[in-house]
Amino acid sequence: MNEQGAPPATIRPFAIEDYDTVFALWKEAKLPCKPRGRDSRTNLQKQLGQAMVRFLVAELDGRVVGTVLASHDGRKGWINRLAVAKEFLRKGTAKRLLQEAEAWLGQQGIEIIACLVEDDNEPSVRCFLAAGYTRHADIVYFSKRRSRLT
Repeated sequence: MNEQGAPPATIRPFAIEDYDTVFALWKEAKLPCKPRGRDSRTNLQKQLGQAMVRFLVAELDGRVVGTVLASHDGRKGWINRLAVAKEFLRKGTAKRLLQEAEAWLGQQGIEIIACLVEDDNEPSVRCFLAAGYTRHADIVYFSKRRSRLT
């Protein structure tokens, strides 16, 4: 049992067979999803083979109840796609997924770990603050999409 009295989920690597369940979980968690882009089955399959990516799921009784995607560029680590099914919120699942992702990044020699969270995603904001992350209100995020480079 975990600290909230629930049976602990098993943390294991994501398998492509988990895709539909994981995608539904992301939608339930209101994470922005790009099914024809970065979150497509094809793109996630490519990421599985990359040495700088670790995609984990939490599974309980054969059901995927949480996810986290950790990656790094050799100097900074990133936490993405931390999501937990509603009925498993506040049961330690997100904390365990985050700890596993952070441990893997540490094994890769990564000392700085960052994440991007939408302003209105209060559960994620609370989770990362509770895990010791610092909120930086003075950072402006920029991106450039390859599809717009014409």
